Amino acid sequence: MLRNPFLPRLILIFPCMIMILMPWAANLEINNINLNIVDNDHSVLSRRLTDKIGASTYFRTIDLPDSYKEALQAIEVGTADIILEIPRDFEKDWVNGRSPHLLIAANAVNGTKGGLGSVYLSSIINDYTRELQTESPARVSKATSSEYTEQTESPLRIVNTGRMLPKVDITTHNLFNPHLNYKLFMVPALMVMLLTMICGFLPALNIVGEKEVGTIEQINVTPVSKFTFILAKLIPYWLIGIIVLTLCFLLAWLLYGILPVGDFITIYLFAVVFIFVVSGLGLVISNHSATLQQAMFVMWFFMLILILMSGLFTPIHSMPNWAQQIASFNPLKYFVEVMRTIYLRGGGFSDLFSRLGVLFAFAVFFNLWAVRSYKKSN
Repeated sequence: MLRNPFLPRLILIFPCMIMILMPWAANLEINNINLNIVDNDHSVLSRRLTDKIGASTYFRTIDLPDSYKEALQAIEVGTADIILEIPRDFEKDWVNGRSPHLLIAANAVNGTKGGLGSVYLSSIINDYTRELQTESPARVSKATSSEYTEQTESPLRIVNTGRMLPKVDITTHNLFNPHLNYKLFMVPALMVMLLTMICGFLPALNIVGEKEVGTIEQINVTPVSKFTFILAKLIPYWLIGIIVLTLCFLLAWLLYGILPVGDFITIYLFAVVFIFVVSGLGLVISNHSATLQQAMFVMWFFMLILILMSGLFTPIHSMPNWAQQIASFNPLKYFVEVMRTIYLRGGGFSDLFSRLGVLFAFAVFFNLWAVRSYKKSN
């Protein structure tokens, strides 16, 4: 490693670049959604709704087309993401106690942007509706001109008293992440990805690199046992993993002000076991590969699957049952849960003991496989 000047630079620069760029790129928060509003009413209430939506940080009102067809052309061209159509008699229906209907049409080619954009817009409209309700007395649908009406199909009576109807107030508390800071959720998981990439890829290229150079033959004729040889290959990457993790802690604090609610000792304990897992997997792939190119492709194949099914970007419980069963054999899943639990909730060793047992089982399995698969003679 010291003879190769590129590796130490890679080990230091790669975590820095990931910690600087990925929290901003790997972000599911949607902002600056291009919105076209078709106002067919041109009333005071419709203009207030347009102004309220324009004041939101989520939307940019690009245009106010005269018709829905014209707005739809903007979506097809790509200059708009969502259309809001306000019908004629919007204000008249509201004043007369009827429920006006609004149309939200979202470009679902980007499902995340279209889905979340529609939810944001619906939330703003609901908030606007509550404002209108507080400004004027609630009205009940008029069944007859009398004070109450007997329903023929139901014994219930609808009484129009002119008073405000009761409403349910909902107070939401976001536990462990009050401001829904996406970086607080992603940064701990990115540390897991970094450890996997560095402590998994580098060991995978180690033994197969010596095979191509030819130095493996000199090692094979020495009296060094297989266990000692594999252990000597793994120790440097264990140390590298601890150094990289410490660097990630420092960058998370300096760049984003993120510190774990729990203690660092618990994180380091789980990190050591996890490094055993991924470095052992890398050496297994290295033992079974004949060339560097083969080792890189095989390792990338496994890394892609492990990262996508670890819960890093999408929750495990949102996956189908068969995918959740496959994810239960993914060591990254357990370490991602550990990092987020310690960073956000402050979980301790007793809360995470079962995950430690699973990671330890993976570590024993892959390292024993690495020792048994290494052959000192052809």
